[in-house]
Amino acid sequence: MEPPILFYYKLTNFYQNHRRYAKSFDSDQLSGKAVSASTIHSGDCTPLTTTTIDGVDKPYYPCGLAPNSVFNDTFSNPILLSPSKGDNATYYMKNNSDISWGSDRELYGQTKYNWSEVAVPPNWEKRYPHGYSDDYHPDLENDEAFQVWMRLAGLPTFSKLVQRNDTAKLKAGQYQVNINHLFNVTQYGGTKSIIISTRTVMGGKNPFLGIAYIVVGGLCILLGALFTVTHLIKPRKLGDHTYLSWNNENPSTGTTTGRQGGDMS
Repeated sequence: MEPPILFYYKLTNFYQNHRRYAKSFDSDQLSGKAVSASTIHSGDCTPLTTTTIDGVDKPYYPCGLAPNSVFNDTFSNPILLSPSKGDNATYYMKNNSDISWGSDRELYGQTKYNWSEVAVPPNWEKRYPHGYSDDYHPDLENDEAFQVWMRLAGLPTFSKLVQRNDTAKLKAGQYQVNINHLFNVTQYGGTKSIIISTRTVMGGKNPFLGIAYIVVGGLCILLGALFTVTHLIKPRKLGDHTYLSWNNENPSTGTTTGRQGGDMS
C-alpha cells in the first residue's frame, strides 16, 4: 500500500450529533481563556460543569460531555509478523501529527488557567489520577487527536483519523497492533474497530457518498423519464398563457376568480 497510510478508529452506535451532547463544551475555555467557575456552571457544559474540591468550586478542564468522552484507546505501531526473505519482525512507524484540519487547530489555544484552579473530568481521571500539575497536564492546543474528536460526526457510525505515515510504503503481510483498551463501548451497545487505509487524489474511500449519489441520480433519471412520457402523451406548450385563470372564458372559472364570465343582466 502506497503512502499516505492512514490509521483510523471506527465507532458504531455513538451519537455525537445528539443536541445535548453536541453543544456540551465551552469554546472560550478550549481557546485558552480562563473561564470562571460561575460562567462555566451556567453555560453550555451541563451536566459536567464544575465540582467542589476542599470547599472550592472548580471548573472541569475541559468541561462538557463531548470533551469528557474523548476516545482514549492507544495503539502501538503495527508489527509485520510475516516479513519476506526470513527478516525479523519489523515495526511500521506512525505519528499523530497533521491528523487534524487547520480549521480545527485554530479553535484551541494554550490555557491561561493555573492548574490548581481546575478539576480533571471524570473520564480523564485514569490518565490524571493525581490531578493536573505544571509537569503533567493536557495540551489541547497541540493535542490533534482531541481536536479530531471534537469535530463531531453527523452519523452514529463514524471513523476518525488517529495516526498516519506519509512517507513509507506499507508492505503486504500479517500485522499485529497492540491496543490499550480504555474506551468502553459495551455501556451503550456499540462497537469499535480499526481501519488502515490510504488516500488518492480523489480523496479517501467513502461508500456512503457513492451510494447516496447513485440513489439520487437514479431518482433523477426516473423522474426525468416520467416527465418525458407525460409530455409525449399529453403535451403542453411551455409558457402558454391560455392556461391562466383570467384568460379562461369558462363562467365557473370567472366566478371563482371574481371575474364576470358573461352578461349578468
